[in-house]
Amino acid sequence: MPRGDDRADIIRARLERDLDAAHVQIEDDSALHAGHLGAQGGGGHYRVLVVSPRFDGLSRVAAQRLVYQALGELMTTEIHALEMRTLTPDQWTAAND
Repeated sequence: MPRGDDRADIIRARLERDLDAAHVQIEDDSALHAGHLGAQGGGGHYRVLVVSPRFDGLSRVAAQRLVYQALGELMTTEIHALEMRTLTPDQWTAAND
């Protein structure tokens, strides 16, 4: 099983590749959940921000489904909990102006 840093790299690579993500920010909160039942199995707790043109015209739920699809089996093997924020490039620009 990959270490936390390696997991974050794998998550980033998947999101960039499968969603054409312009920006991916990952925060590993796994240490905050030490002793938590899910953490005992080795799965990490992550917060991600994904900016992708693939989210354009999609509902928040549909955009999140694309993230889950991109992560595939990682959701059952390497990731125990995932909090996500999905934005289009236009939304990202507006949020940072």
